[in-house]
Amino acid sequence: MESAAADLQDTASLTLKFEFNPKLGIDNPVLSLAEDHDCSDLGSLERPRFCLLSKEEGRSFGFHLQRELGWARHVVCRVEPGSSAQRQGLREGDQILGVNNHVVEHEDSEVVIRHIQASGPRVLLTVLAQHAFDVARALQGNDALLCPTLGPEVRPRLCHIVKDEGGFGFTVTHEHRGSFWLVLSTGGAAERAGVPPGARLLEVNGVSVDKFSHNQLSRKLWQSGEQVTLLVAGPEVEEKCRQLGMPLAAPLAEGWALPTKPRRLHLEKGPQGFGFLLREEKGPDGRLGQFLWEVDPGLPAERAGMQDGDRLVAVAGESVEGLSHEETVSRIRAQGSCISLTVVDPKADRFFSMVRLSPLLFLESTEVPGSPQDTCSASLVETKDPPVEDIAMPPVPGGSRQCFLYPGPGGGYGFRLSCMASGPCLIISQVTLGGSAAQAGLQRGDVILEVNGYSMGGENDLERLKQLAEAEPPLCLKLATRSPQGLEAWIPPGSGKDCALASDLL
Repeated sequence: MESAAADLQDTASLTLKFEFNPKLGIDNPVLSLAEDHDCSDLGSLERPRFCLLSKEEGRSFGFHLQRELGWARHVVCRVEPGSSAQRQGLREGDQILGVNNHVVEHEDSEVVIRHIQASGPRVLLTVLAQHAFDVARALQGNDALLCPTLGPEVRPRLCHIVKDEGGFGFTVTHEHRGSFWLVLSTGGAAERAGVPPGARLLEVNGVSVDKFSHNQLSRKLWQSGEQVTLLVAGPEVEEKCRQLGMPLAAPLAEGWALPTKPRRLHLEKGPQGFGFLLREEKGPDGRLGQFLWEVDPGLPAERAGMQDGDRLVAVAGESVEGLSHEETVSRIRAQGSCISLTVVDPKADRFFSMVRLSPLLFLESTEVPGSPQDTCSASLVETKDPPVEDIAMPPVPGGSRQCFLYPGPGGGYGFRLSCMASGPCLIISQVTLGGSAAQAGLQRGDVILEVNGYSMGGENDLERLKQLAEAEPPLCLKLATRSPQGLEAWIPPGSGKDCALASDLL
């Protein structure tokens, strides 16, 4: 799929000129508004663009993301020639607004990078040229969200269909090459698998059909055997994406009736350890990965549902794809005595490899609430990171906000805490992607002011917090966001000005 082209609106009521700012050494955009024109639609000077990137095994998407400490700006600073990023229209200077269906405009760079890495071999980036981003911010304010998103019920669906006596339960209609719609049999296999009425067919087993003839599609379906996985979009989804100029992209999909799923395991270290061995080796598809073996009977790993041959895909919600064995071990050890691992068994590994999507995209939508096989519940976890205790906490702004949290399928809330030796006592040190805390809006660095109406800041905060977390949901947190200026306190010693110019190849 090609990325949507930028849609430039009529700019008769807006004059944009650039004036040199000697202090910054750059050209600053200056807005001049014509007096006799309606300026209510100036925010649509340029619409965001969508770039659907894909990468082959062992290769990157082909762009560098610049880190700007203290700024919620995620700027593409270099695009590799001949890469997927270049082919799909990503340009140097583009500001990343969204990753798949996640708005990242006000997130830290680390969060943006984690979202991209967790997306697997395909990712949809929502971007805006830097000059247009600056204009939109000037018009709408820094708190405005420029990134369009799809609601939970208005997204493409990845549906796994198993044949029954009536076959797959659909027939195909088409207008021309690459345009196919499904007509469902009432009560048939496709309908039971979640395919919506009037759905457009986008992919079969991870392969796009946008260039297929009807005969090629028929052959592909026949080759699927007794089961097939379809990426489809209902009429409402198609219309919404058309309005936004957004491609019907697989990384936006929600999972329906998938044959297998990732599993989130929570382990608390016992007297004999966790009870498993992590080994780097090649999987069935020839890819290097981190595999779990020698799961000891009766120890925490087995009790959490770990199985020999599981592949590790995330630690504490953060993808470990592409990390070395040593880096992965370091990530696990950094969690202390309570660790959260996301794994896939060989069947799940083959499935997600076939559809060319990361299992992490479907972790929440495929979990079965209350399934002991999937998760051992772990509530709030205290962490005391030695390097943090020696850093003075940044000032907390006067404003605060409330978040209401409900336990996830495993019983936890999806965040970790750090105790500070000085300043506010409790801060959010980690938020699990897709977890209850992330969905409620918690962010890394938030300071906890109150829990269920009780003020935090005393000696017994952790004990009180654990007691309150066991109370009847929801958990109500009053939070303050750390001042952006205070981010400098987290820069490692000796890093100097180079940190602000650091970039990551993605």
